[in-house]
Amino acid sequence: MRLLDWNSLGAAERAAALARPAQRRDADLRASVGAILDGVRDGGWDALAREAVRLDGEAPRRVEVAPLANQSRRTLPAEAVAAIELAARNISRFHEGSVPRDHCVETVPGLTVRKIWRPIDRIGLYVPGGATPLFSTLLMLALPARAARVPEIVAATPPRPGGGLDPLIALAAEIAGIEAVWTVGGAQAVAALAFGAGDIPRVDKICGPGNSWVAEAKRQVAALPGGPAIDMPAGPSELLVIADDGADAAVVAADLLGQAEHDPSAQVLLVTPSAALARLVEAQLRAQSELLPRRAIARASLAEARLIVCRDLAEAMQIANAYAPEHLSLAVEDPEPLLAEVRNAGAVFAGRLAAETFGDYLAGSSHVLPTDGAARAWSGVSVFSFLKAISVQTVSQGAARAVAGPAAVLARLEGLEAHARAADIRAGRIAA
Repeated sequence: MRLLDWNSLGAAERAAALARPAQRRDADLRASVGAILDGVRDGGWDALAREAVRLDGEAPRRVEVAPLANQSRRTLPAEAVAAIELAARNISRFHEGSVPRDHCVETVPGLTVRKIWRPIDRIGLYVPGGATPLFSTLLMLALPARAARVPEIVAATPPRPGGGLDPLIALAAEIAGIEAVWTVGGAQAVAALAFGAGDIPRVDKICGPGNSWVAEAKRQVAALPGGPAIDMPAGPSELLVIADDGADAAVVAADLLGQAEHDPSAQVLLVTPSAALARLVEAQLRAQSELLPRRAIARASLAEARLIVCRDLAEAMQIANAYAPEHLSLAVEDPEPLLAEVRNAGAVFAGRLAAETFGDYLAGSSHVLPTDGAARAWSGVSVFSFLKAISVQTVSQGAARAVAGPAAVLARLEGLEAHARAADIRAGRIAA
């Protein structure tokens, strides 16, 4: 990790301080992902199975979740099942309360324009897994999709190390109303969802976070002609904490490590006007990371950590907006003045008690958020991620007469005579 004095850095040094880890942009990774996508697109199920055996250790399987979900209910402590169900209720409550209503505006007398919302027909959900089954991500994706009334959901997740579907993923799927999950991960899973392979159908949109391979695969398939939409760039996790001199260094370090343990490519930053706090957090990061079961991953992530000392909280907020973090924690006494200045962030945790962990699991909003600076223009997953807005115009006879002339004038200004005639004919200016 690096301890930096912001106001002693030049422009290039500041840009380097806010740069994402280089391995996220590796040219070899892009080429390897492209080869996997091309192989599955051209070779279908057989190519998918070969890649899955090579990378996941087994061929993809469609696993019915009910038996494994029942196993989880029998073997998990009651408080664990209750916690998962609490999270599901909170997530459902938030997203069901966020469903937009159709609306109608009469722009001129007799001419109404409506916006109606419809769910996307078929959604693909990618749930990170493997050594750490992120059952919470399945809830964070599937429950907003259910609130949007998506007719068909196709879920994929890597098989667990011993093979097959993790029972926790199965339990989350059952709670979210998903009957089966495909055990396939990585870029090969994205390829299967994008192109279809065997019994895995092609989807209209792919949602879900993942490692650098998954993020790159989503980016590439979305760029193809006719390729699926994606929710956002959602790759390795990142957290920026703004802390004042009254923040608890141990708490700040715990929050930073909560992101660092996700992935070696995860990035964490502290921005503070207190050099003393920065040094205390640095010491806490070293001490606390030694206690983590995933300390090797955390240490690799901390190699890209930045502890930035700045002039004041206003400058800290400028730095945060320039970085555009996936997660932004405002570990300050009064977060509201800073919150008013937030322009670029996937999710904000306002105040010292607002743990990013709460947002990851059970606050209610989805933890699937834009990374790599995409928060400058993208939003996190919500019910809107699974809906499309369709405009509808309705025109009375009187309104048609009133607007046909101006519409024809505008069309002819652009040299589009057929457009103009289509307006004129409705006003009786030319014969049908």
